[in-house]
Formats: sequence, structure tokens, C-alpha cells
Amino acid sequence: MVSNQNKTPLFDALKAYQERNVIPFDVPGHKHGVGLKEFGEFVGNKVLQIDVNSMKPLDNLNNPIGVIKEAEDLAAEAYWADHSFFLVNGTTSGVQAMIMSVCEPGDKIIMPRNAHKSAINGLILSGAIPVYIQPEINERLGIAMGVSIEDVEKAIARNFDAKAIFLINPTYYGATSDIKSIVKIAHKYGMAVLVDEAHGAHFRFNDELPYDAIELGADMCAVSMHKTGGSLTQSSLLLIKEGLVDEKTVRTVLSLTQTTSASYLLMASLDIARKTLAIHGQELLSETLRLARKAREKINEIDGLYAFGKELIGTPGVFNFDETKLGINVSELGLTGFEVYNILRDEYNIQVEMGDVFNILALISFGDSDESVNALVEALKDISKKYRKDNFKIRFDKISVLENPELIVSPRQAFYSRKKIVKLEEAEGEISGESIMVYPPGIPIVIPGERISKDMIDYIVMLKKQNSSLQGTEDPEVDYIKVLGQ
Repeated sequence: MVSNQNKTPLFDALKAYQERNVIPFDVPGHKHGVGLKEFGEFVGNKVLQIDVNSMKPLDNLNNPIGVIKEAEDLAAEAYWADHSFFLVNGTTSGVQAMIMSVCEPGDKIIMPRNAHKSAINGLILSGAIPVYIQPEINERLGIAMGVSIEDVEKAIARNFDAKAIFLINPTYYGATSDIKSIVKIAHKYGMAVLVDEAHGAHFRFNDELPYDAIELGADMCAVSMHKTGGSLTQSSLLLIKEGLVDEKTVRTVLSLTQTTSASYLLMASLDIARKTLAIHGQELLSETLRLARKAREKINEIDGLYAFGKELIGTPGVFNFDETKLGINVSELGLTGFEVYNILRDEYNIQVEMGDVFNILALISFGDSDESVNALVEALKDISKKYRKDNFKIRFDKISVLENPELIVSPRQAFYSRKKIVKLEEAEGEISGESIMVYPPGIPIVIPGERISKDMIDYIVMLKKQNSSLQGTEDPEVDYIKVLGQ
């Protein structure tokens, strides 16, 4: 990496501002923490002294010409992109900006049905029409993987007029598709390739990890630096390659939804995280991989557990695999992933990323250590002994909910249509006016405009019984759902 990746222009400017002891008569109203003393005593006064507003020495995110622009350019260089945009509304804002930058109302976009809710909301905002590709399913694990080249080619053959293809790199559990080949096919037909790389911010910086999407030729890529890159929660990057995408258009679109009061804490953390990855990423991520491999090896010695990994490469929907995603199948314990998730948190003080019907997911990063990994392994050993249910097996009979639902009207049209409220159990055959999803991971079970099936209802009822965190409906209990009609 070139030498100027050692620079942190925005962070340096923020430190210089703090050292000047400026007398503030601007927002925020806490005035360097004086008006928020209890919070300052807990987090430290310097944190509040650099929670400031845009000004000439610190630049402005909505029209960067100074230190923010310099920091964004360094990020673009680190990721081999032509342009980079700092995001303080999370990768959600980046995903929405990608779709809105290339799709007008009525334009088609090809995408996997296991896309994050931010992509579905991008459809509502843009008015684009989704053409869904069914992701490959690993039936043993009960999870969706990547998409096949053959399914992408079929979708293109039926929709030559699509404006873009939307991909995920990697999936929540670490699987990647053959993005390089898909990019080549898409570009042959003039389609832009947009990639949700929320869980792949680290890919670029270690040669044992899968390739990042920009390096593989994608046109736009939204990257959650806060997830795997080390920055503060809610801070992300949007990367673009020029050609099918125009940098000025993207910036204009971002200005529609991104705040005009961008947090300098978040932006400075992006500046530092980029430097850390660019300068030390290879060694830090090699250690991360060592910890992840150690955890897999030890967990796979525990009766009833299967920590899946690179052995999945070559199976349907798995072109490559991110080993830092520690997915653990728990079904042979006779427990659901939801149950193990709760036991780890409540009994062992360990918070994993998520649980589903069959698995839990732990994320290993360069913030981990042998001690933290050992604590997880020992807790899982104990759970296997104390909580295992002999003579009980979870039946794999709910995979149909992952099949592509029937889209009746566009998500945007459904969102703005008149609606009525019905009981969830009585909604079969109705056209949904809301989304329902489990968070995490935030992949919708049903979205506005889709016909509600019995499988969907049964799956949602099962999730409710597991006390899963369901979101999307106005009814917080998800006993009722809005559907189209009067």
C-alpha cells in the first residue's frame, strides 16, 4: 500500500480543533460536553469535545472539498475504487443510494430474494421492479447461500431490459457467489453490478480471504466498515468504479437521504479504520483467521455441533467462503439456534451475532483474542452437556419460505396503496402492504407487493413462538398485518 495511507486527514483536523479550545456558539447544544456532564463522565470529555458541527476547517460531508474529501480519496485508493463516499446512516443508505442511482421508477433490477431489508426499501424509494433469483439452499444447514451463474443467465435472458444486478458479498453466513463471472455477463448487456458488501469490509486486506467486489469489477459496492473493518457503529463506505455509474449522480442521490449533520465521531472512526486496515490489515486479519480456525477445530470436537467452513466451497451457491464468519449448526443438540443464542447470553454472558432455526453465528474479528474464543468454546461444551435433548430432532420442513414469493405489484405501489388490517393467520392469499423480517439478519420473509402464503404465515408463527425479534409491521406483536385493500 502506498505511503500516504498512513495519513488520517479528518482525524488530524478534529484533534487540532479540540486542541484550540474554540468557544462554541454553534450546535450541538451540549457545547463540548458542558451541557452533558453525566454522559461525559462516563465516555470521557474528549469524545464530546469532538462531537461538533461542520465548519471550514472540518469540511462538510454533503459537499466535501477539504479534509473529508481527502479522507474519502484515501479510502477509495485503499479499496482500488475510483471514488469513495463516507456514510453515517450505515450501509443501509449506501444500498439505497446504489439502487436509486441506476434505477428509475419502473426499471427492473435482478436480485436475490435473500437481500437485506435496505435493498427492499431501496425498491420502494426508487420505484424499481425486482426480478428475483432464488439463492441456492443448503438443506443440511437450512440457510440460503449465493446465487448460481446459471440462474443469473436465465434471469438476464428473460429480462434484457434490466438496468442492474444486485448481489451480496458475502451472505450473512460467509458464502460468496462467483462475482467476477457475473460481472462479465452483466456488463455484456450493459447492466450495472451493485454489491451489498456489508459483511466484507475486510476482504481487500488479506490474501487468504475472498476477493472484494470492486476488485472483481463491480460498479458500486456498499461496505459496512463498522461490522468487520473496525469503525464505529453506523459508519460505512460507498465505493464506485466509473463507467456505468456517474459519481456526481451518486452524490446527488446521497444528499436526498443522508443527514446534513454528519457525526464527526463516525467519520473520524472511518478515517482511522481505513488506515488500520491499509497498513496493518494483512497481519491483523491473519491473526483473525488463526482464531477462527482454532474455534472451528475445537467446536467440531464437541458432540452435537458442526462449525461449517471452507469445506462448503464448491457446493451450490458457495464459490468462496469467509472463515471469519463462525456459523455453528446446533440442530443435533435438539435445540434451535434461537435457544442456544439466548442460553449463551443469559447463562454465559456471551453475545453472538444471531441465531436462526438451526444455527448460531459468531463473528470473529481482529478485536478478538484467544481468551474470548476460548470462552465461547467452553460455553458451547457446557451447553452440549447440560442442555442437549436426546430423542429430539428439529425437522427441516420450513425451507419453502425461502422460495421466491409471487410479486403482484411493485413494492413502491404496494407501499403507497390503500390498506386494511387483518389477522396474520387470516392473511393467506392477500397482498402484503408491509414487510416482516427477523433482525438480525434483516432478510424479509415477505415484502410489500408479495402474495402472502401459508408457508410464510407458518414460519412467522414459529418465529414468534421462539421469541425472535420480528420487525416491519406497525403491530409490534405481529399479530396483525396490513394488506392491500379497503
